[in-house]
Amino acid sequence: MLPLEGTGPLGPLLPAHVSEFVVGIVLFIAIIVVMNKVIVPRFEKMYAERTDAIRGGMDKAEQAQAEAQAALATYKQRLAGADDEAAQIRDDAKAAGAQIVASMRAKADDDARRIVDNARGQMEAERSQAVDSLRKDVGSMATVLAGKILGQSLQNDATVRGTVDSFIDSLDQEPTPS
Repeated sequence: MLPLEGTGPLGPLLPAHVSEFVVGIVLFIAIIVVMNKVIVPRFEKMYAERTDAIRGGMDKAEQAQAEAQAALATYKQRLAGADDEAAQIRDDAKAAGAQIVASMRAKADDDARRIVDNARGQMEAERSQAVDSLRKDVGSMATVLAGKILGQSLQNDATVRGTVDSFIDSLDQEPTPS
């Protein structure tokens, strides 16, 4: 073999014999072939698996995002439904409140009317009692006074009562100031 000297552009990296150079090239080609047949396909397979896993993850993420969007739309729809329901409940409560107020007002009016009617009945009874009391007292006082004026005793109670009753009846018929 031809010895190569360490003088050239490669310097000490230049092999000492051509056979070393040929063996180096053959081994380099063998390593390349083995890598292309065994290692590169494994790397390609692993790369494809990772790509598929990443795509699957992205698909899952997109699907999860779509589900989240659907859930958000459902939530917003339910929230709007809840707002409508709350407005309906408020309207129903207002209507019920107005009905209760009207019922209480009608009851208060009935109670006031009953109280006024009772008071009028009581006033009428007291008036009747006062008129009866007046008839007795005024009649007896008028008889005594008339007897003193005339100087004689008035004994006819029926005549005296008739006179007193006609006088009080004439007072009843006169209009009373309101």
